[in-house]
Amino acid sequence: MPRFVDLSIYLENDILSDPPPLAPKITYQTHQDTLPEFMQLIPGTRAEDYPEGQAAAAEWVTLTTHSGTHLDAPWHFHATQDAKAGGARPSMTIDQIPLDWCFRPGVKLDFRHLPDGHVVSAAEVEAELARIGHVLRPMDIVVVNTRAGSRYGQPDYVNTGCGMGYEATMYLLERGVRLTGTDAWSWDAPFSYTAQRIAETGDTALIWEGHKAGRDIGYCHLEKLHNLESLPGHGFTICCFPHKIRGASAGWTRAVAIFED
Repeated sequence: MPRFVDLSIYLENDILSDPPPLAPKITYQTHQDTLPEFMQLIPGTRAEDYPEGQAAAAEWVTLTTHSGTHLDAPWHFHATQDAKAGGARPSMTIDQIPLDWCFRPGVKLDFRHLPDGHVVSAAEVEAELARIGHVLRPMDIVVVNTRAGSRYGQPDYVNTGCGMGYEATMYLLERGVRLTGTDAWSWDAPFSYTAQRIAETGDTALIWEGHKAGRDIGYCHLEKLHNLESLPGHGFTICCFPHKIRGASAGWTRAVAIFED
């Protein structure tokens, strides 16, 4: 039987997975709380008509499409994609992503040793692939294990971990990768480090450089993955079908790794 490894974080209250203004909010309704709704939906019924006075538990959730573990579509990065493939075209939204991008062999690059805010280079990607003994194949799903995974739920989570720069992202995309992922809050280095570098250099090309690689070659990436430290460098499949939200920039996913043991 296949073995499954859950790569997703929870959607939950009171655990820091986003900056506070972007945090999801869940309001829980008990079986008794929904009795008035049921009695309105089924006119003529009374509370005592329901077994033990219970209707149905339910939840109201306020969130963005980028809450929890999610898959970003090219539309999130920029209005156009594929400028290097003979001319830019409108970027794909999450409901337009080919499903076969989302069920492919996985590759894990381990960058936990790199300092927070470090921007990974193409040379570092190449060196890590050599270390794990893997040659990239078109459509591999490449996930990046940063230090951020160990800080999930802690006050410093959003500002922890290395990021993938333009050069490193293009290294993957030019070899046929179309879906990537990270256990950090963002595919790029944390904004606090980017802001510091821009202040020092004046180089605004550093703004969201890994994301903006999607202008040249359209791709998707997963953010806020979890349990990546439990994965080997390769030898597993990743499944990460996104929720089908019309015209959206992202969709929530229950990302898993599958091992054929």
